[in-house]
Amino acid sequence: MSRNAESTAFRSALEVIRAVEPRVADAIGAELTDQRESLKLIASENYASPATLLAMGNWFSDKYAEGTVGRRFYAGCQNVDTVEALAAEHARELFGAAHAYVQPHSGIDANLVAFWAVLADRVESPALKKAQVRQVNDLTEADWFALRRELGNQRMLGMSLDAGGHLTHGFRPNISGKMFDQRSYGTDPSTGLIDYDRVAEAAREFKPLILVGGYSAYPRKVNFRILREIADSVGATFMVDMAHFAGLVAGKVFTGDFDPVPHAHIVTTTTHKSLRGPRGGMVLCQPELADQVDRGCPMVLGGPLPHVMAAKAVALAEARRPDFADYAQRIVDNAQALAEGLLRRGAKLVTGGTDNHLVLIDVSGYGLTGRQAEQALLDSGIVTNRNSVPQDPNGAWYTSGIRVGTPALTTRGLGTAEMDQTAELMHTVLTQTTAGANADGTPSKAKYTLDPALADKIARQATDLLAPHPLYPAVDLT
Repeated sequence: MSRNAESTAFRSALEVIRAVEPRVADAIGAELTDQRESLKLIASENYASPATLLAMGNWFSDKYAEGTVGRRFYAGCQNVDTVEALAAEHARELFGAAHAYVQPHSGIDANLVAFWAVLADRVESPALKKAQVRQVNDLTEADWFALRRELGNQRMLGMSLDAGGHLTHGFRPNISGKMFDQRSYGTDPSTGLIDYDRVAEAAREFKPLILVGGYSAYPRKVNFRILREIADSVGATFMVDMAHFAGLVAGKVFTGDFDPVPHAHIVTTTTHKSLRGPRGGMVLCQPELADQVDRGCPMVLGGPLPHVMAAKAVALAEARRPDFADYAQRIVDNAQALAEGLLRRGAKLVTGGTDNHLVLIDVSGYGLTGRQAEQALLDSGIVTNRNSVPQDPNGAWYTSGIRVGTPALTTRGLGTAEMDQTAELMHTVLTQTTAGANADGTPSKAKYTLDPALADKIARQATDLLAPHPLYPAVDLT
């Protein structure tokens, strides 16, 4: 696509929107400006290509398409079949998977499809059918307990939240915590690394139905071969959530024991994050689970989103190009350069560094909570998110950590030298921010003090750092 074509496409789209609701058009334009001017270090965010973005704004949005390719509950889905089949084909080839299901709307949806596919493969339950006639929110804890027992007393073993696991891996606030009797494995307190012997011990004791690998805030590689051996030893289904690092698998940075696809029975992922596609989810699985996975709609999903599946097909096609492997390697190079820059300046990092796309900073060394650090950095033009660290004394809301990632800045073309400069900007903000106090004089976990002049200065420096690497350079909305 030519530069002129991209500008024309987005400018024309905004003109059409502006004619109906100018405030929406203004917000879209403002978002592009904000993203262009801010150092985006949120590990779960990226920038999709113009082709991927444009694939979502079309007539596929008007279609209902419950079912799967060639087996729809609505007529007139032949074009939806085309894009869904293309997305699944690209996914299978890209990851070397036996089967791909590209309908999930999000990573959480993908995980739900996987959970229910495993359960449906294991049992047929009258209790489940009985429970479906009631609203899920009306079920009591006793109801859930009885249902779990009827379904085989299903149990899930996954990484703990403070060690880097995800809410959807069996934790109570999420529906997965209602579906499963959950237990967590953590990390070694002295190193922050997974202790596979302890995972094996927990599996032998707990005997889970599903062993979950994968993470949202663990800055190291995971040996999926060992986890599969542990799962097999207790008869568990091995599931991997690779939402965060799918791009590193696609780009062949993670191979062998560190590629989950050859080892897991079932793999879930998002299609954004390091994969650089549209917001959505996907499930890859072994042949024996394919039929159950393909029942994701209507099992737990609503109607598929054909316009997003079209965008997934475009993004997955992009990820199959040779330059994506170079991009994936640069993500890791940049993350390691950022970690090294922070360490040289005295920052405390969980596990002391990174093997992947993310770095987890323990900001207690700066005398701050994660919430204070997150906001002070945002004031300074640096977008991050607070995150728990292992054995976090501040809990999951205030936290003691900041999670940063390099997929987005790598997409913009920043390299290792800019990562060192980014470390300097972050360190300056964090050292110049002080924790505040509540009205009664007690220490606050949210309030902080940062000189506005310094914050403005850092924000200008961040913008200057980004200037040689414009975001969507072919898109001019003026």
